Amino acid sequence: MAVGLFGGSFDPPHAGHVHFAREALKRFGLDRLIWLVSPGNPLKADAPASMDRRIALCRTVATHPKIHVSRAEGVLGTRYTAETLAALMARFPGVRFVWLMGADNLAQLHRWNDWTQIMDRVPVGILARPGFRLAARNSVAARRYRAARLPDAASRLLARQPPPCWCFVNMPMRSDASSLIRSRGEW
Repeated sequence: MAVGLFGGSFDPPHAGHVHFAREALKRFGLDRLIWLVSPGNPLKADAPASMDRRIALCRTVATHPKIHVSRAEGVLGTRYTAETLAALMARFPGVRFVWLMGADNLAQLHRWNDWTQIMDRVPVGILARPGFRLAARNSVAARRYRAARLPDAASRLLARQPPPCWCFVNMPMRSDASSLIRSRGEW
């Protein structure tokens, strides 16, 4: 089974997250996609809304039958993506996991804790985000793993590739952003 892992604060979740997840399912040929709602983001200064509130709203917006909302990081007690991946792979050795992220995260992936372990452990699917395509393609991670890039025309094969392997896919983009929703006082 090929399972996409889409991690984030989801503070708040919105239609852009749903669009991203649906595109990832289709573009990367995934059997299932899990929203890993993070207890907190070590790269963000402000704490997110309560986990229960974010999980509840995620479940109301993520209604696609192949999308599941999980509090695995809270249950596992992991703080960083590399730790979460190691724990999930140990618990589910028969699952082919794919880490999913937007181009905005690829642009700053080198700031993540043990970021090379992420790239070396699982295939990584990257979807375009407004204003970040060029920065992502020229990022530290993209340059370091240039030889491991799968052409976007072969994106549906990503889950079956041995890591390191990553694929950048363009898609119709949305401008939704949790930070904008929070700044407007809508959350």
